[in-house]
Amino acid sequence: MNSCLLCGQQFAPAISLRQVFSWRKVHAQRICMQCRAKFQALTDHRCSVCAGELAQNDVCLNCRTWRKIYGSSLLHHHAVLRYNSAAHDLMVNYKRYGDYALRAVLQELCYQELRQIKADYYVSIPTSATHLVKRQFDTISAIYGDIVPLTPALLKVSDCGAQGSKNRIERLRSGQTFGVNHDLAFDFNQCKILLLDDIYTTGRTLYHARDALSAVFPAARIESFSIYR
Repeated sequence: MNSCLLCGQQFAPAISLRQVFSWRKVHAQRICMQCRAKFQALTDHRCSVCAGELAQNDVCLNCRTWRKIYGSSLLHHHAVLRYNSAAHDLMVNYKRYGDYALRAVLQELCYQELRQIKADYYVSIPTSATHLVKRQFDTISAIYGDIVPLTPALLKVSDCGAQGSKNRIERLRSGQTFGVNHDLAFDFNQCKILLLDDIYTTGRTLYHARDALSAVFPAARIESFSIYR
């Protein structure tokens, strides 16, 4: 029996025949089925660029805004779940209150989907120095470091205030805060880089990160991934 990290109740993990007969490491189940059901998968009708849900058309209004800035050079994004109230509550406890144990829940929510996306390098969006001091851990790399091999220290970020405290317009108008660590002895051109974040809201953060990398490695193929959209 396992203890659910969200509600605390004891539950028996579901085990498939594939897991029983597989030699690969199975990612541990840390939340019960009742809590897992609160997290909603994105529908099949999504934006072809950012994976956001759509009522009609193939490209969402948000990406049409980016198209005015970037033309055809839009950032292809992968996402797993809708950012609903359950997701909000989980992220508040994880990031605002620094509950490190909840990274296991976030890993469980995205493990299968992320493992299916192949890239040469996986780069997490870095946490600012202010937030590192407050939380004592990097919230993004803590999620993804156990799932894929991260390329550390490629991106660096300056303090610019929490994105979560900004409205949509303020997010879109945010200035560039990312730079590239030139001390790394790698040439990332001709390689596929997957940027990793927790939540895609407007895409401003990920576009800034992509722009910083593209300025140094113009031939790199860059996509992005988040748990929530």
